[in-house]
Amino acid sequence: MTVLLTTLNAKYIHLNLAIRLLYYNNKDRHNLHWQEYTIKEDPQTIAAQCAQYTIVCFSCYIWNITQTLAVCSLIKTLSPTTKILLGGPEVSYEWHTVIAHDAVDYIITGEGEVPFAQFLNQYPHISLVPNLVHKANGSIQYLPQPVEYDLSLYDGCNPYVYDNPTDLANKVCYIETSRGCPYKCAFCLASLDNKVRYLPMHTIKAQLLYLMQHGKVIKFLDRTFNIKKDFTIDMFRYILTHHRPGNVFQFEITADIVHPDIVSYINEYVPKGLLRFEIGIQTVNQQSNLAVSRKQNFDKTASIIRQLQHKIDMHLDLIVGLPLDYWADTVYSFEAVFALHPPELQLGFLKFLKGTPVREKYAEHGYVYDPEPPYQIIQSNFLSIQELASITIVENALEIYWNKKRAKHTLKYVGKQYGIFQFLHGLGKHFLLVKQFHAYGLKDVYTVLHNYAVSTYPNDAMLLQLIAIDYYSKYNIKPANIFNIEVAKPLKYEAIATLKLNHHKYRFVIFPISFDYNVYNLTGDVIEAKQYIIITYKPNEACTINGIAYSLLSNSFALA
Repeated sequence: MTVLLTTLNAKYIHLNLAIRLLYYNNKDRHNLHWQEYTIKEDPQTIAAQCAQYTIVCFSCYIWNITQTLAVCSLIKTLSPTTKILLGGPEVSYEWHTVIAHDAVDYIITGEGEVPFAQFLNQYPHISLVPNLVHKANGSIQYLPQPVEYDLSLYDGCNPYVYDNPTDLANKVCYIETSRGCPYKCAFCLASLDNKVRYLPMHTIKAQLLYLMQHGKVIKFLDRTFNIKKDFTIDMFRYILTHHRPGNVFQFEITADIVHPDIVSYINEYVPKGLLRFEIGIQTVNQQSNLAVSRKQNFDKTASIIRQLQHKIDMHLDLIVGLPLDYWADTVYSFEAVFALHPPELQLGFLKFLKGTPVREKYAEHGYVYDPEPPYQIIQSNFLSIQELASITIVENALEIYWNKKRAKHTLKYVGKQYGIFQFLHGLGKHFLLVKQFHAYGLKDVYTVLHNYAVSTYPNDAMLLQLIAIDYYSKYNIKPANIFNIEVAKPLKYEAIATLKLNHHKYRFVIFPISFDYNVYNLTGDVIEAKQYIIITYKPNEACTINGIAYSLLSNSFALA
């Protein structure tokens, strides 16, 4: 009997920790193999390789279940005797339609270590394997049991020891220090396991050290990493002691419970850019939070973010479509969270994951959702189809202009002056008049933004100047003068000579502005001033931007 553990990852850079753990636990007792693919690979090629095994075991999630089932069908076509076993969160709940699939022979629900080991040990006599769904004598058999794996058994485990170490530097390496979540958010599968269990500390550190030595980006899978203050600080201290240049560490945290000692430790010891925090704010509406059994103090959350954002890269999440969140509530939450200026802000849409309370009680709030993965909201008593479509436009504009860091100066200004939600909505609609969100060039990004600003805010000269600054600063080499804002060449050469700029080695862009750029860049405050922006392009480096006052130039240098 040959057995393959496999999965279809969303991207090449992703790794699957689950199949590595199962392989580590069972490799010595069975003819067990493991292999990863991606959802973009040719399904025929994947199926041909999988069909060589007696049993193929897939790890299933909302992002790969459709492609996985398609591959399963192809495997059965090539090798009807090959058995298919599925596991993972996407098949642990409401599995009846999945097991009815002709190509699926077995499903393991819930935590996989104990059932999978028993399945391998007892195969083909698997009737007593806990939490195994299987077909027998024309009916579906299932033996549900409360099975919990003792994480202390992972003592000394390194699930990445069978990877080629040189491959890890090009991947996102996942590490698990605990399982379970103390919170009960009704839209999240983690809410179903409220008992938090930890792996042995020395094992965690040994795994982490290995990944620091061979990997680059290391992401912790803990649902709330900062539950225990001492554990959190100890892990940060270990990272600071052993990390290598280029290492980056990502954590999911609950911001409003971050202990002051953690804040103090980060501010005193952690270098900028080493840690990234993912913070699920979801909504600022307290009624909506309570409706999904979620506790959050947004004032505390915002305070923690402000205290740490000069050291920590922040990724903040909002969920559109939660109960009692109407259009105005969505706008308010978006404005409040955007005002924190996170490097990344995800405007996600409520998904009705199998097994979650929000899916089980969908009818209470008039929810309609897509029956196909990822089960996204279509409408509810709180948001219409049309309103959700409008918010999708905002989401796309946010991704293009803010998350891809193409209009940082412009959107910070807009957020203060006009309101960011309305602006992105209008900008997104204007974008769709000339381009599609999935098909555009970098020049299009700025011409659309400029044209929208001219047509909507024709008297705001500073807005247009900020768009120009964002445009020129996005390039590493001098781009075209598409806004006709640069000074004439004779005056540019005079300025270069006056300021003794090295025009032999560097390239420059110079144009006038009506505000103090240096103050605005540091504080966001707008102070009227006559300045010239000088952008310097250096080979193999990011450009630099400086605001130069008129008075610093010679009296003969009159560019105004």
